[in-house]
Amino acid sequence: MLATTNIVQERSEPSPVLPGVSSSGWPRNENVRHLMLRGDTFVANQSPSEWLRLPDPRASPTRRRLLAALVVFAAAGTRPLEAGAPRPIVVASKSDTEGALTGSLIALVLEGLGLTVERKLGLGPTLIVRSALLSGEIDLYPEYTGNGAFFSGTETDPVWKTGQGGYARIQQLDAERGLVWLKPAPANNTWLIAVRGSVARANGLVSMADFAGAVRNGLITLAASTEFVESPAALPSFEAAYGFTMPTSRIISLPGGDTAVTARAAAEGISGVNAGMVYGTDGALAALDLTVMSDPKAAQIVYEVAPVIRADTLARHPEIRDVLERVFMRLDAGTLRRLNARITVEGETAEVVARGYLAEIGAPR
Repeated sequence: MLATTNIVQERSEPSPVLPGVSSSGWPRNENVRHLMLRGDTFVANQSPSEWLRLPDPRASPTRRRLLAALVVFAAAGTRPLEAGAPRPIVVASKSDTEGALTGSLIALVLEGLGLTVERKLGLGPTLIVRSALLSGEIDLYPEYTGNGAFFSGTETDPVWKTGQGGYARIQQLDAERGLVWLKPAPANNTWLIAVRGSVARANGLVSMADFAGAVRNGLITLAASTEFVESPAALPSFEAAYGFTMPTSRIISLPGGDTAVTARAAAEGISGVNAGMVYGTDGALAALDLTVMSDPKAAQIVYEVAPVIRADTLARHPEIRDVLERVFMRLDAGTLRRLNARITVEGETAEVVARGYLAEIGAPR
């Protein structure tokens, strides 16, 4: 992974670095400026919409090398079928925890329908997985509705800050590419801020409006990534919406985007931290005494996970839609936090957790 620039130093005063805490090894590391993508690691200071489109062979050597890599990937993954053998449905996912979980759910449900499935779970970041879907190398994978803002280069459009609006927009845009978005889970995996439970209870903090007041009163020390601090779509968006400015002297800056680290720092008071950036469906939220601040002004893009399938695959197997939609519509934020925690906190595999959940709700598997 390429190193990222410490962007926080652009502010008027430096932010301290959280001592003794490493962000290595966590599957949801995000350390990129200005990118609100879910389940990825991208190169710093690159335009999201540029990274999410196939490279132009006339472009720079770096991008030509990326195109060559995609060609090799596609060639390596293509295998001829034996005569008479049923064509498997190729299910992929990104390499983050929730991607592995939702990808496993999809694969198990399809097998429960009697379909032959080939798994390519943990295939890579968004660029690789989406390109594989567009090329027909895979048939479906779980993706976040909010990433449509970056696929289309329309990150500033307010439509992405509502669940239904963003879903309708990406449905329309991707229909032109032969892709179908099934109904998403009713769980927003966007950027949020969580406050240590004792602090939240003592000061009546439940929303970002309350949080803003606590910041103005000097009560908050925040642990966050450089991306979260500097990207206009993250902390600055919260500041603009709720009328506060987080002093840099009260921000503990991490070079990576490991929300397990920021959540633990907030819960345990490491280096005086009592608040941390989190994702809405982080498993750690189910295990730690943290209060997640609600965002009533919708300052953030909505990221709801949904199965995205090639239209030709769905046409061959129309029964997929109803069963997958019924499973995903039951994945609310509390459920995803609980299931993610079984993977990240308790150490179970995504396959085992997914199989157990499908048994719990009586879905085919």
